[in-house]
This record gives sequence, C-alpha cells and structure tokens, in this order.
Amino acid sequence: MTGPVPGKPAHPLLVAAVESLEAPALAWLREVAASPLRLVVTPSRARAMGLPAEWVARIASGVVANGRLNGDGRPGALSLTLPAGATAGEILRLAAASGKHHPGRGELQPASPREAAALALARLGRLLPALVSAEITPDGEDHVRQLGVMEIRTGEIWRVAGAGTLGVRRITEAPVPLEEAENARFVLFREAGGLYEHVAILIGLPESWPDPVPVRLHSACLTGDLYGSLRCDCGEQLRGSLRAFVAKGGGVLLYLAQEGRGIGLANKLRAYALQEEGLDTIEADCTLGFGPDERTYEAAISMLGEFGIRRVELLTNNPDKVAALETGGIEVLRREPLHGTVNRHNLPYVRAKVHRAGHWLEEMLAGYAGPDGAG
Repeated sequence: MTGPVPGKPAHPLLVAAVESLEAPALAWLREVAASPLRLVVTPSRARAMGLPAEWVARIASGVVANGRLNGDGRPGALSLTLPAGATAGEILRLAAASGKHHPGRGELQPASPREAAALALARLGRLLPALVSAEITPDGEDHVRQLGVMEIRTGEIWRVAGAGTLGVRRITEAPVPLEEAENARFVLFREAGGLYEHVAILIGLPESWPDPVPVRLHSACLTGDLYGSLRCDCGEQLRGSLRAFVAKGGGVLLYLAQEGRGIGLANKLRAYALQEEGLDTIEADCTLGFGPDERTYEAAISMLGEFGIRRVELLTNNPDKVAALETGGIEVLRREPLHGTVNRHNLPYVRAKVHRAGHWLEEMLAGYAGPDGAG
C-alpha cells in the first residue's frame, strides 16, 4: 500500500503484484476499492499488448527510447482499466502472455506517481512488472490497516529504486580452488540495499596480475553456468574466461547477480516460454514488460574500485559493458572476444545478440554450419 502524496489528500493506493495474485485476494481488492481496478504496466508491455504505438508514445511522453526511464530518470508506467469480471488468471495472461489487447481509448492513461513508484518496487524485486492497483475506501483503509498490509511512501521507494549510484560492501572472502584455476579466491560483496550479492573471483595473486588487468563481467546464468543449457553460451564463456586468466597470469571475474539480463530467473523462464512461440530473446523480454537489457554495471565498477583496478583488458563481446566501464572511470585498454559454440538451440539467441543488440559475435555466427546453413 502506498500512502498519498503529502499536501495532496487522496485515498491510499492498494497494489498487488499480478504474478502472485489469487482469486481470494482479487475479490478482496474489489471489495475495498473506491474505484475500478487498474492494471499498471511498462510502456514496453503496453506496446507488446497491441496498444497503438502513438497512444503509448503520447501517454508515456518523456520515456526514453529503451522504454524504461522518464526524463527524470524514473521508470515509465501506464495503467488501463481492467474488465469488471476479469479473473486472476485472465489478468496474468493480459500482463504477461503474448497476444493482443485492444482497450478503448479512454481506458489507457499515464500511471499515477504512486503507481509508477509501486511498479519500480516490483521491478527492483524482479517480479513481473505488472500490478493491479486501486484507491481504497475509508472503511477499506481501516480493514487494510488491521490486516497489517505493508504501507510505504513513494519517497521511500524512490530513495531505494531511484538511487543513481549503487554501492557495494565487501563482506567476506576465502580461497576456492577451481578445476580451471586452482589459485582462485572468492570475495563476496553485498549491495548497500541488501537485495543482491555479487562475487569477485580473483585468479592468481594481485601483485602478479598483468597490466592492464584481465577482467570479465559475467552475469549469473543458472541454466547455462550450472546445468550447461544449450540455449545460450554463458557456461562456455564462464569457464573459458577462467582458463584465459590462468594463461595470462591472473585476472578478475565479477560474477554479477543479473540473471536473464537483469530480469531474474522466473522472468527468464517466462521469456523462454515465449521464445517457444517464435519470439527472439529481446522480443520476449519486451513482451513481459522489460527493456532489451535491464542490467547496469555500477556494482561492477565499485567492486573493481575495491581492488584498485583502473586499467583493464576486458573479455567481452558486449559493447555496453565497454561503454559502462569507461563511463565509470575504468580505462578499457584492450578488448578480447570470448566465443562459445553455436548450436541449433542457441542460434536464435546468438543471432538476436548480433542483429538486435550489436554484440561482436559475427565471426562466431559465421562459423556455424548447422542444418539450416551458416549464420
């Protein structure tokens, strides 16, 4: 529940995450609501639902090209009136499934500041970025407070979700011999907000590292790193980078809690299901309401700063990582490509990274000679 803006009397706003909304909670929401229930979504999701692009652009004016941020740096959001008898399952399908929805022109409007803040909080928790919201009656407000529903002010949300700089704290460390690199040390960092933990894997002794220091920023991928999923090349890149560090005399791998390009494991699996319907990896993420890539690299820059690393040789195929480090004051003196193996399962993924995200993987793609020919 988000409170009214100081100085502007209003009913409190009650919000519920669509992904955990069940029939009893939905019925209770309708009982205490002072207004029709509304579905709050991102501009990316609104476009994926089939809403006319010109409506979305006009209503979400100020949203930058990636569909994520308003001009003031806060996530953009829109809301639309839900059908009166919509079930929890129908709302979930409306908020996440591929397909088209065609509301009347008056049903769609900019999200209120409180709705936008609540959506930002959901995204911070890597929930599906879709909420059901309603202002509640005075009687309903008393009932809500008696139940102990969490109440939070919009300013408190933005102090966490809208922070411009992400700080990390060094928590603990220990030697962890690895198959690819016996002289390895794990250093665990925790974000200042306490939500996510990241690990720096130090290969070799810092005093023996070459200059520039070989570095890889690796986003966690449970399916690829641990289970060897053939849908991506993440596991190959992870182990290949460790071998490269040993060959170079040392280096640092930052293992970042950014599953699914920052959308979390649950949403990554939802995106996989959409890819089975024919969407590419970026289209699937946008259909769920996310941008093409939700990752930021402030934590990585802070971690490198902890080790006094200012000059790096970056092992990456991603131009965004190079740009992020240079913007953060890290000098990228060299870039080394890191290729995996293309197979029939990850071919659409690799193609999307090349053609949609501009990754430097043309050589890897050109070498594929699978059943449908070269990439």
